[in-house]
Amino acid sequence: LVTAGPTREFLDPVRFLSNPSTGRMGFSIARIACSMGHDVTLVAGPVELKTPKGVRRVDVVSARDMLAVVEKERFDCMIATAAVADWRPAEYASKKLKKGAMDGTLKLVRNPDGIKTVSAKVRSARGKASRRILVGFAAETGDPTVEASRKCREKGLDFVVANDVTAAGCGFGVKTNRVSFVWPDGRIDRYPMMSKDSVARRIVRAVEQIAAMRVLGP
Repeated sequence: LVTAGPTREFLDPVRFLSNPSTGRMGFSIARIACSMGHDVTLVAGPVELKTPKGVRRVDVVSARDMLAVVEKERFDCMIATAAVADWRPAEYASKKLKKGAMDGTLKLVRNPDGIKTVSAKVRSARGKASRRILVGFAAETGDPTVEASRKCREKGLDFVVANDVTAAGCGFGVKTNRVSFVWPDGRIDRYPMMSKDSVARRIVRAVEQIAAMRVLGP
């Protein structure tokens, strides 16, 4: 299961909170994972990308929409690349708000933390369900590994893919990325600049290695 792209949190029918995510990284992962023989479901926010061949796609809009879909899906591994909005407007107006009706203050409420919610359910499960693999992303400014380490530890993830979105050739809307894999034990694997397809292949291979160890383990 791969999540990709942004979410949109609407204030009224024509205005929303969002971010510049194009979904390229998540779509690369879905395509590469499928080409490596995996059954892939792609949960995509609003993006202008074609569905990779062989991938099942579910389109969503908001953070709550995405979480609702993810919670219903069955999966062995979830790779959460989506740039989910942390906040949404406290109220939604069914008609376009006129300038005169707005006082310049926008009240926000927190969206649920999707991968943290899923992780809590996975870690409390028994048997095969408790062995599911969870991979997070940390798109930061500056050194992303500190925040990625926190996310990995506090959310109970198997590893986090971290990158600095302000670095040249990285982040939103480009075909390349430079990432680090941050592990629960504090280990950090740093990689050079490469195509997003190459990053995707490394991620899928890392997931396969984790899965193999769990099959062979107790």
